[in-house]
Amino acid sequence: MKQYKIRILHPNAVTRLKLQPVMHGLAGILFMLNGIGVYNSPHPNWTIAIFFIILGFGSLLFPFLMRRLSNIQSANSLARLVQAFVSFTGCLYFLSHMQPLIGVLLFLTGIASAYIGWAEYKIFQPCFVKIDMMGVILPGTFSERLIGWNQLNNVILRNDLLTIDFKNNKVLQLEVLDETGTATAEEMNAFFKSRL
Repeated sequence: MKQYKIRILHPNAVTRLKLQPVMHGLAGILFMLNGIGVYNSPHPNWTIAIFFIILGFGSLLFPFLMRRLSNIQSANSLARLVQAFVSFTGCLYFLSHMQPLIGVLLFLTGIASAYIGWAEYKIFQPCFVKIDMMGVILPGTFSERLIGWNQLNNVILRNDLLTIDFKNNKVLQLEVLDETGTATAEEMNAFFKSRL
């Protein structure tokens, strides 16, 4: 059975990576507000207040410093892990100081930070489109999606772009990361045409 495997840029990568600095900024603002909340409590814990404020400034500055790092993926994953961990431990701190609303909100923030970190980790992983006799298998965040040949008008690999034309007038263009030779591209395009 003939199968082609093409390494691509994840379909959601561009939009998710544009939102990355915004998400770090929101986490930073949240941590600074938590620091202010600890400071305004009847018996403030200065260590926790200063820790939250420093972590908030760190999260706000991280997107600007991230461009200077050599391994952006690892630094981003570590930052998300720290944000999730601090959210969960901050939840315990506020619950122990009889502030359940803030504790529950921090718990939800921790879950959201962990999910965002996992989704960004998945986006940075190598991503492949598989094309075989059954159809085109596209990657997703949670699972792969099979698109049968009967749902497609055309599939073309040209100039480092894989173009998938659906019968419902939608077009999906995916950036191919690996260099495919002219002969290989022609062979693949001939296979695609034979299946349509």
